[in-house]
Amino acid sequence: MLRAQLDSAALAVAVGVDVKTVNRWLAGRIPHQRTRLAVAVVLGETEADLWPHARPDQAPGTNALAEVVGAYAHRADIPQPLWTSLLTGASERIDLLGYAYPFILELLPDAMARIADKCASGARVRMAFADPECAHVIERDGLEQMGGTLPGRIRNALNFLDPLHEVPGCQIGLHTVHLYNSVFRFDDQMIVTPHLFRARGYQHTALHLRRLSPHGIFASFADQFEQIWQTATPYPAEAV
Repeated sequence: MLRAQLDSAALAVAVGVDVKTVNRWLAGRIPHQRTRLAVAVVLGETEADLWPHARPDQAPGTNALAEVVGAYAHRADIPQPLWTSLLTGASERIDLLGYAYPFILELLPDAMARIADKCASGARVRMAFADPECAHVIERDGLEQMGGTLPGRIRNALNFLDPLHEVPGCQIGLHTVHLYNSVFRFDDQMIVTPHLFRARGYQHTALHLRRLSPHGIFASFADQFEQIWQTATPYPAEAV
């Protein structure tokens, strides 16, 4: 309240309650969730920071189901408008990890220009693809029964990215890791697709996650991205 330059009376007016109610909050009473969210917006803070006891799901080891926005039997079941809204709505970061994911690069006819514009506005974009020459790509090709086409699919996806090679804030890397899932992060939302044996990318199950806690499912997959990104080599090689 001090940072927002609001006293009890001003906060009460801003969220539509009596000033005595605000004073009870200051004495330790926890308001209802709708009011908590309104106060958080007015003060520019998070609900969890203001009332950590009201969000037990944000503690280590607790149920993180609240982070699951949706679950799909197959990646192909995810509505394209959801993918498009995630891509166009991201303003701070985009982190993509998989073997080859040209479907994301084909969501919009001007997808590369939009990504470049986001970088120009301060967003950070990191895209990790499998090195088409590595042994794990050949192994994955066999697991998905792709008949030797996976390396070509990766090269095709990389060709999309030519307009981004000189864009500040956009990084492209090649990894040689045996992936167990693909991760597509857009700010504080994420699509994760666990890889299934003898299933192709669009047949994998998928989770739509939102970040609510530093200890939740979202954080685990975000950390996985970071771990793998540290092993990636810049693409093209001269981007070092």
